[in-house]
Amino acid sequence: MGHAADASFAGSLPAFYQHYIVPLIFEPYAADLARRLARRPLRRVLEIAAGTGVVTRRLASVLPQSVAIVATDLNPAMLEQAAATGTSRPVEWRQADASLLPFADQSFDAVVCQFGAMFFPDKARAFAEVRRVLRPGGLFLFNVWDRIEDNDFADVITAELATLYPDDPPRFLTRTPHGYADRAAIERDLLAAGFGRPLEFVTLAEPSRADSADIPALAYCHGTPLRNEIEARDPQGLARATARATEAIRRRFGAGAVEGKVQAHVIAVEKRFRS
Repeated sequence: MGHAADASFAGSLPAFYQHYIVPLIFEPYAADLARRLARRPLRRVLEIAAGTGVVTRRLASVLPQSVAIVATDLNPAMLEQAAATGTSRPVEWRQADASLLPFADQSFDAVVCQFGAMFFPDKARAFAEVRRVLRPGGLFLFNVWDRIEDNDFADVITAELATLYPDDPPRFLTRTPHGYADRAAIERDLLAAGFGRPLEFVTLAEPSRADSADIPALAYCHGTPLRNEIEARDPQGLARATARATEAIRRRFGAGAVEGKVQAHVIAVEKRFRS
């Protein structure tokens, strides 16, 4: 399967993503980004790769009403789910490619991106677009997942599916969500885009909890493009793969409520006044 499919969130994926993935692994990091951004004086904020709006909703609730929020994503289906879920106050939803943003130069005080940079085909180009639309002194704040080995449920599921499809293991989770964890690579792409070195680069571990083992299995197998990989190998295999993932999580974390670790990097970099 081509890597272009890694960014395909269509059909029932957005609904599963919002219902299962967001509360399982995204909520604490969304709160973290919103807290960091709320410390700064802002007039206009852009979110890229907004997905189903978990960060957008946090921003709408913590930023002053006077701060305009524009939230974008490449996938219209994700934006439709985000708009349907709603926010506590109006935001502007726009379909946009992060590598070709439809905004004027120097039009935002901050750009925020949660777990989207890993999906950008040309990360330096997307970062350069972020820098272009930032005002001098503006902040680019984003996070990326750490290695899959530091993210328990994703690691267990990937290993189990490799035993189910030994000749062609599904590698989406390793390749894309957890494939951009190296600090040197991230800094290299930021420098290529015209940014300086990050003001902040921190690694945050959080608990990931679910009431039962089937919830992480459903989250990853039905709510991410891992589903596309499973169905490419066996069009009728989604239920079997999900059952195997559930059993693997149950073996590792127990038969009742389960808790694993998730871990991510948070990066903050400013557009320098003379750059």
